[in-house]
Amino acid sequence: MTYNKKLPKIALGAWAWGNDNTFGGELNIDELRPIYDEAMDLGLNLWDTAFAYGMGTSEKVLGEFLKTTPKEDYIISTKFTPQCANPQAENAVTAMLENSMNLLNTDFIDIFWIHNTVDAPKWTRKLALTAKEYDIGMLGVSNHDLEEIKQANEILEDNGLKLSAVQNHYSLLNRSSETSGILDYCKKNDITFFAYMVLEQGALSGKYDTTHPFPEGSDRAMAYGDSMDKIEELNKVLGEVAANHDINIAQIPVAWAIAKGTLPIVGATKKYHVSDAFKASEIELTKDEIDMIEKAGDEVNVNTIRFWEKEMK
Repeated sequence: MTYNKKLPKIALGAWAWGNDNTFGGELNIDELRPIYDEAMDLGLNLWDTAFAYGMGTSEKVLGEFLKTTPKEDYIISTKFTPQCANPQAENAVTAMLENSMNLLNTDFIDIFWIHNTVDAPKWTRKLALTAKEYDIGMLGVSNHDLEEIKQANEILEDNGLKLSAVQNHYSLLNRSSETSGILDYCKKNDITFFAYMVLEQGALSGKYDTTHPFPEGSDRAMAYGDSMDKIEELNKVLGEVAANHDINIAQIPVAWAIAKGTLPIVGATKKYHVSDAFKASEIELTKDEIDMIEKAGDEVNVNTIRFWEKEMK
């Protein structure tokens, strides 16, 4: 099939909806419904989730909202996570796809990913079999380096399919998907690059600093807490650029990611996260502004690669 839905400039991430303590705090369906409604009203209809986010919790919550929305009006991105594979299933990729569709209350997945590189060639071949059994809009891989992306593309092409999406950690503090040539490869091969953690889980939002730390006990506090004094210096520069555009600091890294030709995924746990994301999609940064914030990001020199990731090469 030919996938013809138009992707918005920004995807909204439902990782935190899994309540797995990555972000700290608990979210309930009544709190999240206004966020979903606001996004759909603004045309931000691309939702990124995974069974691994709370072992189905994120998908189930999102699925409750999708019940009330015509399927042509939303775009769903979810993932096959090797660590969550059912060892008894004939094809664990198909099994997880079917389970996700059930939780999401939908009969079609727009973007389905291999979530990481654990036994990736095996699972990519299984994905090809799944894609021949079920219509899937786009096939993608996440957390893959350049050679692994090329390998996945070759496997899919051998099966008459195409790699259409790559999703990696990409931010002003982690540009390894750019320096490794992944962004260039994606552009040359008509592959949409999805940038996750563009705000470094809030570290680049302007909300947190040494006097306003991340929620105590959260994964974010452990990952960024010791580096906030350095990250503050980047946020000062982001604040200068934000002031030029009369917007919030958090909108600048998102606008930067769009300017770099990527599709950023913005986590949404508050209504203002959605409205900020929408405004960010309309901002055009100058080359001088891009150069200035990239220089400031490089000078921070903080390793923000998380335990499930690797530096791209």
